Amino acid sequence: MNPFAHPRPGVASLRRPPLWLIALTVLTSAALTARAAGQEGQADKPAAEAAKLEGHRDGIYCVAFSTDGHLLASACKSGEIKVWDARRGEELHTLKGHTGQVLRLTFSPDGRVLASSGQDKTVRLWGPRTGQPVRTLTGHTNWVAGVAFSPDGKHLATASADRTVRLWDVESGQEIRTLKGHSAEVCTVALSPDGKRLASGGNDRTVKVWDAETGREIHSLKGHQAEVYTVAFRGDGSCLASCGKDGTVRLWDPAGGRVLRTISAHAGAAYTVAFSPDGKRLASAGADRKLKVWNVATGEAVACQNGHRNEVFAVAYSPDGAHVASGSQDRTVRLWAVPPTAVAGR
Repeated sequence: MNPFAHPRPGVASLRRPPLWLIALTVLTSAALTARAAGQEGQADKPAAEAAKLEGHRDGIYCVAFSTDGHLLASACKSGEIKVWDARRGEELHTLKGHTGQVLRLTFSPDGRVLASSGQDKTVRLWGPRTGQPVRTLTGHTNWVAGVAFSPDGKHLATASADRTVRLWDVESGQEIRTLKGHSAEVCTVALSPDGKRLASGGNDRTVKVWDAETGREIHSLKGHQAEVYTVAFRGDGSCLASCGKDGTVRLWDPAGGRVLRTISAHAGAAYTVAFSPDGKRLASAGADRKLKVWNVATGEAVACQNGHRNEVFAVAYSPDGAHVASGSQDRTVRLWAVPPTAVAGR
């Protein structure tokens, strides 16, 4: 089943409000020194809300920054994708084409292509600066919940409820390879920074590591007690993070296939994780409406925000590492100032 397709409250239509509501504040010293390691009540000091973007008509399932940090993309349950000027908070384009929920977004490394995947079994490529469709990739036989570019931008990996991971040629739109091994729906996919390894996770409770060039399964990592919703590689490729319905965030050695750390991160499902650009911090969000920032070296929580009014499905770090964007069922995208590396990494 689609991990995001559980029942949702009805949503009334919105008139378009002002888009860029600046509310810069300063993180309290208590938020910076919280030592939660996932325990409730110890890291509940709010992170600083820097901005709020409003305009989506439904709950937001994914957010992504372009690599230069100039653009921010978000997508919602209705299938609508918005591209924003991340510096001014202005809506640039609304992209329409998906006929169901959009479950994942990612920019190509050069920022020229935005890829989206969704419930309609397709992966769509867009020109984020023009707002025009480029290509539609078809072949999956069920919803597509994961999408990731290779480091050179030439290939695209996708994960689907048809229990497969597929690799595509971006230029031609042709399928290159199908990876089979998951025994249930595959919810997420990521490629290592050197492009040699691919990670996937799904409803069979496993995280798998593959040889991206041959499609050979290298490791099947077990530990999650329920569905795995997101996997992400650290920027140097030395660590793989995963999160899932069991509320935990797990850090793995993708080369050796062993678990490095388990964090009891959220009360309820942990939907998403994202590494900071320097790899010293990890953001997570979940059903408890909270976004948390973790010290990767110690597993301690260094900041937490609970400003969203409903579940938080998406997080993304800005390329400069100064902010985290979050997307929620409350129909807002919010930007948060996060602890500097000097504090979070000590």
